[in-house]
Amino acid sequence: MSLQTILNIGLDALGIASTPAQQAQALAYIGLIEKWNRVDNLTAISDPAQMVSHHLLDSLTVHPHLPPAQTVLDVGSGAGLPGIPLAIFNPTISFTLLDAAAKRVRFMRHAVTTLGLANVNVEQGRAQAFRPANRFDLIISRAFTSTVEFALQTAPALAHGGRLLAMKGKLPEKELSALPVNFEYTVVPLRVPGLAAERHLITITAVP
Repeated sequence: MSLQTILNIGLDALGIASTPAQQAQALAYIGLIEKWNRVDNLTAISDPAQMVSHHLLDSLTVHPHLPPAQTVLDVGSGAGLPGIPLAIFNPTISFTLLDAAAKRVRFMRHAVTTLGLANVNVEQGRAQAFRPANRFDLIISRAFTSTVEFALQTAPALAHGGRLLAMKGKLPEKELSALPVNFEYTVVPLRVPGLAAERHLITITAVP
């Protein structure tokens, strides 16, 4: 099965409308990861077909559940996940990708330039020290750190009334029970097209 077919089946399953240009950008992004991975070890996955399912489509499972937002911060973005896939299919939303590792930041900046993503900015730094001039409507992470640390480290960068989205595998019940009382959360099960792996989206809001 071709990468294009895997992508199309996945997008249809997730209910994501797309243009041929967006599909081309998504597959070009996978090509960039594959190329850079040979030197920079961005991901343990080396098979492009698995990159489409395990990285691209996995990142896009949150797309149907995105609350209204104008600005999004992707914390611990790594190779640009989930920020770059979401930015490709949400061109009207401004994304900032944050990671502490220089090699990952170099890759993300190269990818953003190569793919022509005018709605993406890349920053190098640690979440707990990142203090942007303007706070974000939405802050998202994919397997970044514990739910508690994610909430505590990123809350200062969240706009009033904003939300934190933590993408997780198995439901981290112990982490959720350890959240401070000033945070509320909801949980939505996610399904990655073509994968049987367990996924959950945790939406966290600060209690006034």
